[in-house]
Amino acid sequence: MIRIVTHARLAQLEDDARTANEQARQTNGAANEAFGRHVRELYAVTDRAERAEAATTEVGVLLARAVEELSAAQQELLLKDIEIRRLREDLSGGPREGETLTVLLHYGEPHTIYASREDAYADTATHGVPANAKWVPVRERPSAASKWCLEVFIYDAACNGFRRVYMPAPKSVGEAA
Repeated sequence: MIRIVTHARLAQLEDDARTANEQARQTNGAANEAFGRHVRELYAVTDRAERAEAATTEVGVLLARAVEELSAAQQELLLKDIEIRRLREDLSGGPREGETLTVLLHYGEPHTIYASREDAYADTATHGVPANAKWVPVRERPSAASKWCLEVFIYDAACNGFRRVYMPAPKSVGEAA
């Protein structure tokens, strides 16, 4: 079959082709623009996701450290609670026969009372006594003659109180002065 195309029909086809070409170019430009927007949005969303992931990791590290510190603090509180209970039991029982106290005297005047001789030795360094100082018993010498001296007292249930471990030799009433 042969078809005869007229000049007007050919002009119409060319005009339709140009219109279709222009429409295709506009559609292609709009598609490129939309693709560019979507790529930019994708980059922005990816960046936000990466920052959120980094922040989550940082918060996770901080939270783990806080949990460790909390655990250590709870452990310390538990140990202190146990120690407080033990001390309360010791205090509620009152003094026991043979229990000692150590008194630090400064020129014969009571300065500090310690639960043990070791505590007294450890603390006297804060008062200027060298840690390696040799402590000698006061014996018959008056404690007021020494700058620092330690006296040990022991609980005596018979007298319902503490008495000196070293008792000076008894003197007659006329000599005691």
